[in-house]
Amino acid sequence: MYTLKKSLGQHFLHDENVCRKIVTELKRHSFTRLLEVGPGSGALTKYLLELPGVDFKAVEIDNDKVSFLEKTFPGLTGKLIESDFLRISKPFPGNFTIVGNFPYNISSQIVFRILDWRDSVECMIGMFQKEVAQRICAEPGGKVYGIISVLTQAFYEPTYLFEVSEKSFTPPPKVRSAVIRLLPRQKAIVNPAQEQNFRLLVRTAFNQRRKTMRNAVKQLFDEEILRDDLFEKRAEQLSVFEFSELSLSMKNQKYA
Repeated sequence: MYTLKKSLGQHFLHDENVCRKIVTELKRHSFTRLLEVGPGSGALTKYLLELPGVDFKAVEIDNDKVSFLEKTFPGLTGKLIESDFLRISKPFPGNFTIVGNFPYNISSQIVFRILDWRDSVECMIGMFQKEVAQRICAEPGGKVYGIISVLTQAFYEPTYLFEVSEKSFTPPPKVRSAVIRLLPRQKAIVNPAQEQNFRLLVRTAFNQRRKTMRNAVKQLFDEEILRDDLFEKRAEQLSVFEFSELSLSMKNQKYA
């Protein structure tokens, strides 16, 4: 069989009903290329292999799981990428969909990698720790609204699909999980030319989220711009669009 490795944040999904619900959500949007991230014991993989007309690949970092998967699912021959998802190149030449029960210890990094690949990732359906899923989907005004909310929603429209009990995993995690969907916005809120400043503004603002914007990001703007009433708000009160608009008024210089 295989051994569980805590260092990789492994909690393997075994609930067949949850697997079928994920596949049902996948089918709501047409795709021809599919990447599964972290197939683990293959609970979801066996359903994905049955999807007709789909070019399927899976990326798994754990060599024990790779050996198990290859022996258990002959249909995976030539479709497994033994590597770290955060380090691989794009697995397909064109657009593709991503699905997975993501390791909790790198789930935020997975989202940011998807943002890097946003020109190619046409849909993502993933399992996250409930709190992370809530942050990704959060609206302005709440405590869970933060950096990952704004950066994700600048390019994707998130949907909170359903929650999953701890009992659906082996071993059971200490937290609940949730499945969400990301679909690209028809028109991105941020254009590539301003993205560097946009990211800097968002991170700077939320790193001092208890302060007003005027105090948190004053080094990024000229004094005249800082007089705007918008700077009286705190970061969590600004919409993605307002962050985008503000980034256009930042000092005309590059920031590391």
